[in-house]
Amino acid sequence: MAHPANASLGRVTRSYAIRTFGCQMNEHDSERIAGLLEADGMARVDDAADADVVVLNTCCIRENADNKLYGTLGNLKALKDRNPGMQIAVAGCLAQKDRDLIREKAGYVDVVFGTHNVGRAVELLDHAAEHGPIVEILEAATIADGEAFPSALPTRREVDHAAWVTIQIGCDNNCAFCIVPAVRGPEISRPFGELVDEVRRLAADGVSEITLLGQNVNSYGRDLALARRAEPSDDDPWMCGSRWTTDRRARPLFADLLREVGEVDGIHRIRYTSPHPKDMRTDTFAAMAEVPEVCEHLHFPLQSGSDRVLAAMHRGYTAARYLEKLAEARATIPGLAVSTDIIVGFPGETDDDFEATLAVAAEAQFDSAFTFIFSPRPGTEAALMEADFVPHAVAVARYERLRVVIERSSIAANQRRIGSIEEVTVEGPSKKDPTVLTGRTRRNVLVHFPSDRPIKVGSYATVKVLEASVNHLKGELVDVTIAARHRTRISVSAG
Repeated sequence: MAHPANASLGRVTRSYAIRTFGCQMNEHDSERIAGLLEADGMARVDDAADADVVVLNTCCIRENADNKLYGTLGNLKALKDRNPGMQIAVAGCLAQKDRDLIREKAGYVDVVFGTHNVGRAVELLDHAAEHGPIVEILEAATIADGEAFPSALPTRREVDHAAWVTIQIGCDNNCAFCIVPAVRGPEISRPFGELVDEVRRLAADGVSEITLLGQNVNSYGRDLALARRAEPSDDDPWMCGSRWTTDRRARPLFADLLREVGEVDGIHRIRYTSPHPKDMRTDTFAAMAEVPEVCEHLHFPLQSGSDRVLAAMHRGYTAARYLEKLAEARATIPGLAVSTDIIVGFPGETDDDFEATLAVAAEAQFDSAFTFIFSPRPGTEAALMEADFVPHAVAVARYERLRVVIERSSIAANQRRIGSIEEVTVEGPSKKDPTVLTGRTRRNVLVHFPSDRPIKVGSYATVKVLEASVNHLKGELVDVTIAARHRTRISVSAG
């Protein structure tokens, strides 16, 4: 039974549940919302039926995002009918986009807030408890808004050994299929020194793996450098890093950041997502090769292998240019694994366009890929290309052909690892067999291996690979090389 929603002085007895839809940025936002609720005295529960507050953190990238939200809200209505004190909040990208529409369709929702005011979650719930439902959507964030960056808020991490660090918000690209600029706003980078300090705090808390997050992560810092290139200032090292002060061009600072984070004691692995091919630079490849902590994995979204479709998407590169950069990455970074995103059936895609995509995918020999059938998102340029929409049956047939090509290169890449000794981060027991542990390699591949002894999640081990399939490897434990050192499950920090 839910406790009264207006029991603002009795937070310790209240509970919350969060369901997250979408990307890692959404998941990171959810960690921060959870941190705020727990800092306010609430306790997390897994089942919404046991919660006083239920937060749905939404995504609007895929066509069925709306259906998932309203289907979930329909289920929650029955719970709220039984427990009128329950509060329901809808946050995230779909909330940013649809605003008042959510309450029009689901009038029992108490709070709707967007991507720029995550830090207001508790205040908005309190306001709704006292005054009734509220919708608060901010149009944009500025660098002065601490709340604009989820990493500046308290956190309740899902795992203890790994953490996300948001290095920028927003996006300045105009990809025809993407709603992100509309719901996340223009690109804003966090100060360089603030990021390094956050990583140091995480390392002190026992975190050994960092993932740097941004909508266009490899353009990080270009806005900071552009604003400061003319007039030197005493706080330039804080804003742009000490390396930039010796090369004051208006350039991205991402490679500098990889090097600086790699120097933080206790950080053993660094990952990042997602870069844009048009902004991928030689200095980033060099940093990946030269900084031991940066993992040999590059997520490199292709989207299409047709120059005509790439131009219609406004991607800013050709297939040939993409393959050139991919070749440079592999030549620079030994043992590099490459994953990608590909959209099938973009408006106007012809058979020849799709054949070009198959050809590029075959040449690229991706280790893995996220492949999608195009779905129009209201508010994007591509959604207005209805006259050129590809018939669904045609898109499905193309998708299946592409899947065969991707799986062929995926299993070939995994088979090449047979016999190798791989370092893995232990992620815990297999869901199917508790005697089998699951680990993740530096190349971002799952490995299943039996163990006759418990190994703490977050430890590092070496595993000899014995078998390979499309999506994972199997092996045998060789040794535990680094024991997990995190001390607590919940970390609350302020930026």
